[in-house]
Amino acid sequence: MANKGFTPTHPGEVIKDELISRGITQKEFAERIGVPYTMLNDILNERRPLSASVALYIESALGISADLLMGLQSDYTMQSARNDVEIKRKMRKVRPYQPTALTPAFA
Repeated sequence: MANKGFTPTHPGEVIKDELISRGITQKEFAERIGVPYTMLNDILNERRPLSASVALYIESALGISADLLMGLQSDYTMQSARNDVEIKRKMRKVRPYQPTALTPAFA
C-alpha cells in the first residue's frame, strides 16, 4: 500500500518539463502529435489523465516510453483515489468477505 498523503508525479509534469527543455511549444507539440491543444494543455497541467493513445503519440515524438508514462498515470490515479475523502468514507463502510473452509480463496 502506498504512503498516506503522498501524490506521485503526474505524467503531464514529466512531459511538460521535457517540452520546456527541448524548446517545444505546447501548440507545436499538439499539432505534431495530432491532438487538440486544449487536451494537451489539460494533461500537462494535471487537469486530465493521460490516455494510452496519447502516451503512444508522445513516445513516437519524444522517445519517452509510453509504458513509463502510463505507469506514472496509474500510480497518480491510484494514490489520488486513496487520498480522496469521499472514497475513504465509502471504503470504511465496505465489509470484506471472509473466506470459508468450503470456498477456495481463488476460484
